[in-house]
Amino acid sequence: MSTVCRRPELLAPAGDAVCLRAAIENGADAVYFGLQTHNARARAANFTIETLPDTLATLHRHGVLGYITLNTLFFPSELDAAETLIRQIAEAGADALIVQDLGLCRLIRAVAPELPIHASTQMTVTSLEGLRLAHELGASRVILARELALDEIALLTPHSPVPVEVFVHGALCVAYSGQCLTSEALGARSANRGECAQACRMPYTIVCDGEDVDLGLTQYLLSPQDLAAIDLIPRLIEIGVASLKIEGRLKAPEYVASVTRHYREAIDQALSTRDKFTIPRRAMDEMAMTFSRGFSHGFLNGPDHKILVRGDYAKKRGLFLGRIESVEGPRVQVRLEPELHLKPGDGVVFDAPADDPETIEQGGRVYAPRPAGPGRLFELEFGRNDLDPRRLRPGQRLWKTDDPELTARIRRTFEGDPHRNVELDLHIEAIAGRPLTLSGETANGHKAQVAHDQPLATATNHPATVEALHQQCDRLGGTPFRLARVSAQIEGGPLVPRSLLNQLRRDLVEQLIRQAEQPAVTAIHSEPALPALHASLSRPTTPSTLPPPTLTALCRDDDQARAAVESGIRTLYLDYQHIKLYRQAVDSLRPLADDLTIYLAPPRIEKPGESGIFRSLAKHGADGLLVRNAGGLAFCLDHHIPFITDYSLNAANELTADLLLKKGAKRVTASYDLSFDQLDDLATALPHPATQLEVVIHQHMPMFHMEHCVFCAFLSPGTDKTNCGRPCDTHLVQLRDRVGMEHPLKADIGCRNTLYNAVAQSAAEYLPRLLKREVRHFRVEFLDDSPETVRSTLALYADALTGRREPRSLWRDLKAANRYGITRGQLAIVE
Repeated sequence: MSTVCRRPELLAPAGDAVCLRAAIENGADAVYFGLQTHNARARAANFTIETLPDTLATLHRHGVLGYITLNTLFFPSELDAAETLIRQIAEAGADALIVQDLGLCRLIRAVAPELPIHASTQMTVTSLEGLRLAHELGASRVILARELALDEIALLTPHSPVPVEVFVHGALCVAYSGQCLTSEALGARSANRGECAQACRMPYTIVCDGEDVDLGLTQYLLSPQDLAAIDLIPRLIEIGVASLKIEGRLKAPEYVASVTRHYREAIDQALSTRDKFTIPRRAMDEMAMTFSRGFSHGFLNGPDHKILVRGDYAKKRGLFLGRIESVEGPRVQVRLEPELHLKPGDGVVFDAPADDPETIEQGGRVYAPRPAGPGRLFELEFGRNDLDPRRLRPGQRLWKTDDPELTARIRRTFEGDPHRNVELDLHIEAIAGRPLTLSGETANGHKAQVAHDQPLATATNHPATVEALHQQCDRLGGTPFRLARVSAQIEGGPLVPRSLLNQLRRDLVEQLIRQAEQPAVTAIHSEPALPALHASLSRPTTPSTLPPPTLTALCRDDDQARAAVESGIRTLYLDYQHIKLYRQAVDSLRPLADDLTIYLAPPRIEKPGESGIFRSLAKHGADGLLVRNAGGLAFCLDHHIPFITDYSLNAANELTADLLLKKGAKRVTASYDLSFDQLDDLATALPHPATQLEVVIHQHMPMFHMEHCVFCAFLSPGTDKTNCGRPCDTHLVQLRDRVGMEHPLKADIGCRNTLYNAVAQSAAEYLPRLLKREVRHFRVEFLDDSPETVRSTLALYADALTGRREPRSLWRDLKAANRYGITRGQLAIVE
């Protein structure tokens, strides 16, 4: 490690007031939590705006910072209320807002220029360009995507314009945060709105080239193990990570307490005894008991697709205890792992048997674990109706899921009177003939001074001493302080009555508490900010008459692209799996039409060391790029390359769209999170949607976008893209869900996987209303479609745009032409 290491912040979650207290009492430096609206954990109890001042005062009284999560996308109709909410949060004294929406950052800066913004992991920041964009928008910290490895983070931190925060513990999403549309596609619940339905925790079957792949008990193909990076803390400190974040706003207070305490101890140990850093097994076991799906380092050591996802379970498991040795009637004999123990009252669960994986899991509380033989063989006794021993088999795994004794011990850390204290330094000036003066400074920077109004007399028998004064001042029980150091200036043998010093101490403490609880003074503009932002929206030169509607197409191979051009498409997007195919594709398509415009689509994610992809794409003779991330945005700006921004930049409101337009985008693709009414609002809010907005009207929704590679994990002997053999190049793969839908799985240039919805989505029925709103650019995206399907689909939409076909008949024909029919998707949702 380097000689000088900065102390990182420990940031803990709170889904309710009890969790907040658990975080405070177990050593968190800061706590993040959400309000009743616009936070990415809508299912948590959360906090109210009315109680926010008191909640923040509680945190600040104990020297803890409070960050508010506004980490969802905001729709046009919500911006007025958002401005009011920002003002209320700033007035309450929040220490930062955690934000996903680019447009919301602009609104926050316009309302409260000094209120700190932390760019959420939902902003999908994976590169230096992403860090710079967040900083430009006013962020003072960026929470990096969880898919970055330590070596990649180490490349970013020395050059980042802002401190970075990294998740170190808790549940992992299989998809990039901010890029997961699964819950929305399958259940009309947007993860970008805090309503994730956890489709990643469901079972799936791999269908490879039309045949089911037998994976035995492995069926939870998209459910990662939980992150536990406690042993990597020295390295995280060394590379300059400013904040270590614990996931868990939906978790119990016992989880918050246990994980916070162990990470507090680990950080302190790493800073004080770097060469002897160790994590006790007890710590890992206790954290696993509060919640665990199994622990891993996630992506921090780089991708190892064999480790990230186990695949044989998706629920909380706790501690692995051992396996069933035998079952004889009601008696179950288990061979326990070394150093693991069972007590009466502990809760356990057995995995489902291998020959019946669909059976209900068996489990209950252990009444009496008794030694039954050598080698840690134990016989377990359960309640009469707790489980059915007939469904248990030798070899099944046993897990300890609950330990009442441990739970009670953890609860004692945050129940009862508060004991979290802030260090307080005192200085006493006791000079005979002058008033007694007491000054104090807390470890978090609050200062106060109090003095008596009468001079001190000279003592005849017991003049004041430093030791006596220290002893009298060290009576801070019931306050949020603990005495650290006492210094004193004593002259003339003064008499310091105990009652006087006690009163001054109480007055000083009261002043320091008031200071801590007082909301920070934050400049808040008195005039409404949104009207001024609306007045500044980009207003391009517009033609005197509206242009005719234009149909564009995104194709994924040469045959599709040729069919699209032959069908009359003149703006074409190419999104190929292999970058080396672009040059030939552009050269072969150019002769088909003199007025053909071709945009190449880079990957949705750019990580450190991958900017060469943009340079390569720029050499292939296309007319521009379909930009999907901050790296592509910066590259096009630096090299004066025309570009259109894609849905992945999450333009859900006019402030975000305007930001991208001001960056030079020819058009902005609307976010896939918008229902039709919200899309209608966006078109209405933009000064000239005919030239500024593009709407995807037909597609297979890209659901999970993952660093995790299912091809490598389950169809290859390798562990990552360097040794996987690229089965994605030679096999057609779908994942079949619980209801029998087979969703196509694709790998991009960077070997990242996207799972697409099996059902195509269409805005066919909304075309007349979109046209009425002056939207003129409509995109159709193809996936595995044949050239014949490309031609017929484009012909149907072209007829609808020119008025030769009714939207209702278009919908009917599209539904008949697709294997799984067609859906309106999120467009039909009205919130």
